[in-house]
Amino acid sequence: MRRRAVETPRRASLQRYYNNPMINNNQCRSVSIIGAGAWGTTLADLLAKKGLDILLWCFEEQTVQDINSSKENKKFLPGIKLHKNITATADLEESFNNSKVIISVIPCQHIRNTYQDKGLVVSKDVMILSATKGIEKDTLKRPSEIIKELLKAENVAALSGPNLSKEIAQGLPAASVIASSDDNTAKILQEILNTEKFRIYTSDDVIGVELGGALKNVIAIAAGICDGLALGSNAKSALIVRGLAEIKRLGIAAGAKQGTFSGLSGIGDLITTCQSSLSRNHSVGEQLAKGKTLVEIQKSMNAIPEGVDTSVSALKLAERLEVEIPITREVYKVLLEGKKPAESIPSLMGRSLKSE
Repeated sequence: MRRRAVETPRRASLQRYYNNPMINNNQCRSVSIIGAGAWGTTLADLLAKKGLDILLWCFEEQTVQDINSSKENKKFLPGIKLHKNITATADLEESFNNSKVIISVIPCQHIRNTYQDKGLVVSKDVMILSATKGIEKDTLKRPSEIIKELLKAENVAALSGPNLSKEIAQGLPAASVIASSDDNTAKILQEILNTEKFRIYTSDDVIGVELGGALKNVIAIAAGICDGLALGSNAKSALIVRGLAEIKRLGIAAGAKQGTFSGLSGIGDLITTCQSSLSRNHSVGEQLAKGKTLVEIQKSMNAIPEGVDTSVSALKLAERLEVEIPITREVYKVLLEGKKPAESIPSLMGRSLKSE
């Protein structure tokens, strides 16, 4: 007698994915990922394991060679064996012509230089998912806004959540949210990215999802300073809660929905980056508290800690919208004005009293 195949979560997920008429109609069985940092490479591996063909664009030629020859991103995700379905390339135009689904994972301050004046053509049926967290310093635009401007793309969504690359690459479970103003786009991308270990939710609040993911990086630097100065659990808890309060204030003033900040891209991402030793932004704060300079810290890192530049963008945005963000202001002063981390404690604790 022929044995019936066991219905595993992975098998059910794949069957639902391949039977989805929206996905078949949109030729979504191959995906291009632009950016081969730790997060871009992790997303590539997740989707390759799902059975998709992944073309991964790398800025560094050596990274292209490493991935194609040894199936390892030795610079940004060392020690993780990548799936055979991943092919690396340094040809940006090839990446854009490869698929109807493009995931952009370029660091925020480099999106413009990467896409501008490259002659890239994006047809109306192409979906672009931004997996970048940050705010452009000069324009104060969010990643999805920069992409829309440069590529004239119509379907641009945003991915954010408490997603530490190393944990996800190691196969640990996580969740995230995809935001889009178009419900159909959000649902298609949800089916594409969802796996048995990476659960995807949808949202229509692109502003809130992107700002939550960006602004929490600044608070994570403050949390690192808190830990580096050994200020204790009470101080850390207060910092996270008041950090969330100023993220909400700024986000709502910018047009976001308040409820978004109670979700994965808000408090969820904030808790993770403020608590985990894997967070680059937390590490920046901790090292600052122990006496290292920002220049020394950045030289020791392969990847860009987005919270540094976001502190500049967030202050500019807050001034434009007339919103108070005291923790972010103190982080900015420590990062870029030479203020000693310990000096920020009386500055925050001595502010005028108010109701919560």
